[in-house]
Amino acid sequence: MEDIITVEHLSKSYGNLKAVEDFSFSVKKGTVFGLLGANGAGKSTTIECVLGTKKADWGVVSVLGMDPNVNRKELFEQVGVQFQEAHYQENIKVNELCEVTASLYKSSADYKQLLTNFGIPDKGGTLVRELSGGQKQRLFIVLALIPNPKVVFLDELTTGLDARARRDVWQILIRLKADGLTILLTSHFMDEVEILCDVICILKMGKLVFYGTVTEAINQSPHDKFEDAYLWFTDERSAYNESL
Repeated sequence: MEDIITVEHLSKSYGNLKAVEDFSFSVKKGTVFGLLGANGAGKSTTIECVLGTKKADWGVVSVLGMDPNVNRKELFEQVGVQFQEAHYQENIKVNELCEVTASLYKSSADYKQLLTNFGIPDKGGTLVRELSGGQKQRLFIVLALIPNPKVVFLDELTTGLDARARRDVWQILIRLKADGLTILLTSHFMDEVEILCDVICILKMGKLVFYGTVTEAINQSPHDKFEDAYLWFTDERSAYNESL
């Protein structure tokens, strides 16, 4: 399988703070790649540098064979993005926001079908500000898929969704992956990572501490459950215990 995303020796600092240090990874076509780590580990900075919304201090990034700092317009047509802290006009109806988003692209998916797929087909005439947190989260995923992207970036995609809605979203993403969509996601839900991710990276204070499959992460740790292995790699459990 071809590499859709390649990152080589990525580094980014803010003053004396090294947000990401010498980070390399690749994402194969039609796979789900999990970028994991505690808050502040460097996940958001990595994604912003991959998308070209922030310029790395060092390193080489390629998405769909393009440099995001040079080919921003061409890349924009083929990439979908959903951020957890998305900010959209609140006093606009869902259908209107979808239509505006679709108008930004040469070709776009049927947003009404996407709204149906994600369980909010009856919210087209509703103002965005009147949606619940879970409904907004599903809408943001829909907006990321409107451009018919070849690769989509999903940040904490099921935050705010109930257990049934989370599983519905997982099934949709599994089908999209089977159709060839490449997905890079961040998540703090380890069950979600186990279900969806083909390959994961775990960051700790901007540095790579694990790169491989969930099974490999478990095997390289002293634990037999992935959540415990993740906490072991990141030292989150010991940090939590020290705060008690």
